[in-house]
Amino acid sequence: MAEVVRIAIQKSGRLSEKSLQIIKNCGIKFGSDARVLKEEASNFPLEFLYVRDDDIPAYIRDGIADIGIVGRNEYDEQAIDLEVLRDLGFAKCRLSIAVPNDFVYQGLSSLEGKRVATSYPNILGGILKENGVSASFVQVSGSVEITPAVGVADAICDLVSTGATLAMNGLREVQSIYTSTAVMIGRKQMANAEKQRILDRLMIRLDAVMKASSYKYIMFNLPEEHLEQVAHIIGGMKSPTVTPLMEKGWVSVQTVVAEDTFWEDFEQLKALGAQGILVTPIEKMTE
Repeated sequence: MAEVVRIAIQKSGRLSEKSLQIIKNCGIKFGSDARVLKEEASNFPLEFLYVRDDDIPAYIRDGIADIGIVGRNEYDEQAIDLEVLRDLGFAKCRLSIAVPNDFVYQGLSSLEGKRVATSYPNILGGILKENGVSASFVQVSGSVEITPAVGVADAICDLVSTGATLAMNGLREVQSIYTSTAVMIGRKQMANAEKQRILDRLMIRLDAVMKASSYKYIMFNLPEEHLEQVAHIIGGMKSPTVTPLMEKGWVSVQTVVAEDTFWEDFEQLKALGAQGILVTPIEKMTE
């Protein structure tokens, strides 16, 4: 029987959707029927397990799965001896302290001796310890926001996106203490050499997809006299591709620019006389 790498993915939700999408972008074909809990890719030795996100680290530790995609918050909270293979960058969220509207908050020291409700006692405990604060934890698995209203806790520590749920329950966010993104995790030693080879192939594809998402491909026409200045601004992978135009003194330039600096680069190109600037996304990219 041919070896496959098993990947555990959250069975539903936004993290699941984005995890499956990045794997599809790697050219891997599979059904992703919501009713199916286990399936194999049709064109790559990869098997999917669709499970609860908080089960994924333990599944990898116990050898049920080889790799998995979870929020870093889940990985750090469970503190299982695994390895982060890649920070995937999506599913960003923050873990924040929130208090009732009449609570006077002046930093983490305000939690000294207080009861804090949270689903992340390990992360919170470590941060409070670093700051010399001693508090008691009320560990809950859901509906953390209700605990101050019913007298169970004085404050909460929970994942926050917009803060709307906090406001609806008479709470306000006062301090973000931790940020999380989706990560791919695995055991520090793959089960065998063949599985490692499969994983290496997957990582090459994944890196190409992730790199592409950070860049744009641009083409534009430029007065040739400004070519050297433009090359210093945008550069490209090695250098821009330059093609003479029929109109004397003009060239066509093709290159890639980083997403983070695109608008600054765009403004400088316009100032140097660039015309007909065409910008397109990149599907895959490698050095």
